Amino acid sequence: MADFDAIYEEEEEHDQNLEEQFGLSNRFETEFPNGLVSRVAPEEFKATVIRVNSVLKKTLPVNVKWLFCGCVCCCCTLGCSLWPVVCLSKRTQHSLNKLLEWENSRLYHKLGLHWRLTKQRCDSSSMMEYVLLVEFVPKIQIYRPD
Repeated sequence: MADFDAIYEEEEEHDQNLEEQFGLSNRFETEFPNGLVSRVAPEEFKATVIRVNSVLKKTLPVNVKWLFCGCVCCCCTLGCSLWPVVCLSKRTQHSLNKLLEWENSRLYHKLGLHWRLTKQRCDSSSMMEYVLLVEFVPKIQIYRPD
């Protein structure tokens, strides 16, 4: 007998299946890092990561479709069929950088923090992955003699 009161999260299971099948990461963890305690509210951090994840969630299905099409046609087009994937990836990077720029100017620069998207070598292999980096920016005080 089915449990009608139970709430199922089908969307997250679907996202996890995509990651397992293709090895693609389409989201960042919303877990609050210990290094940001007393610097930013956990709710603000989570809201920013959710905004980043929403951009990734919109772009991943399109990128995967073009990747499959590009791989199928790769031999016939001498690799030119993979250009749409490269262009979509750059567009996604640009969208994320714009979002992080907006977040920085709206909140994080006032708190002495700076978010940016950067490449980092994976621990388990020689491949590169994109990570969200939160840097501490020292507040500069301007000295003006009287």
